[in-house]
Amino acid sequence: MVQHRVGYAPGVYDLFHVGHLNILRHARSQCDYLVAGVVSDEMAALAKGHTPMIPLRERLEIVRSVRFVDAAFVETVPDKVETWQQVRFDVIFKGDDWRGTEKGMKLERDFAEVGVEVVYFPYTVHTSSTQLRRALDVLVSRPGALSAP
Repeated sequence: MVQHRVGYAPGVYDLFHVGHLNILRHARSQCDYLVAGVVSDEMAALAKGHTPMIPLRERLEIVRSVRFVDAAFVETVPDKVETWQQVRFDVIFKGDDWRGTEKGMKLERDFAEVGVEVVYFPYTVHTSSTQLRRALDVLVSRPGALSAP
């Protein structure tokens, strides 16, 4: 029997951009079946301090529609090992902004115990949801911004 390598690519996927697409494309190239974990609004607020601009239902639909994604899963718990118990993946993909950080080292330790590989991909520095959100905040804060002529 041939073993299939299942990959897991968690993210908020708010304001979907080319960095998100790159992570999903690269992840799919390193596994046979890719599950994208779309972080719930509540978990995103805990992790980032604010809720996503795009509602969960819409983020999930966008991610499900990406051709590199075989399935999408709503991530509702902060513990990735608990998520692994539900999804059962062989490899988890994260941006390399996690590499060498306390949270990245914890992820590596936790997953080493259950035999899951942690693979880091280059973080797309020139495009991020945080940068897009800041730009939108600036636009919205200007008097008369985004109002119809």
